[in-house]
Amino acid sequence: MAPVSLSGISRRPHKGRQRRCLLKGCGQWFVPSHPQCRYCSAACRQAARCWRRWRSQQKYRSSTNGRQQRQEQARRYRQRCGQRPPPVTGPGSGDDVPPADTDPAAGPAATADANTRVREGKRAAPKSATEALGCCDRPGCYEIFAIGASGSPRRFCCALCRKALQCVLQREARRRRRRHRGLQRPGRRPRPRIRGP
Repeated sequence: MAPVSLSGISRRPHKGRQRRCLLKGCGQWFVPSHPQCRYCSAACRQAARCWRRWRSQQKYRSSTNGRQQRQEQARRYRQRCGQRPPPVTGPGSGDDVPPADTDPAAGPAATADANTRVREGKRAAPKSATEALGCCDRPGCYEIFAIGASGSPRRFCCALCRKALQCVLQREARRRRRRHRGLQRPGRRPRPRIRGP
């Protein structure tokens, strides 16, 4: 676009400063097309929408109603598995071969531990009853971590995720304050007149 000339002064259209993409795993620098842009491309925006959907599912599953629904779903799944015909066993079916990760000489305890590790649809359990699991608040971060007590304020898996989202929230808060002051940039306020005697 050609420079705009106002009263003999050549000015170019204003573009925002470069910023980093908020999505974890991207981190590319880009020039925002709008002051509130958080992501560098449409693919990153779509990935952030998928992350928000996943995070809302995790929160719902950790609630009381979500746990009840999940237990009901698991009960129906067990009923369907019970109605299936039994698998065919024979010399050529391969069912008589023990799993590769279990040692027959170790006894039934090792086999039980191996079966516990490969449970279907089992979420990682907290270490104690008072310890809750949480997911990171940074878009694109799928880390699930232990937050200690259920009322703990921990929201991020690491300091990098906390710093990335904190920078974005501070930038948006500065913009809201400028709009509240009447779209005046900081440091550009008119000085009050000093009247003489």
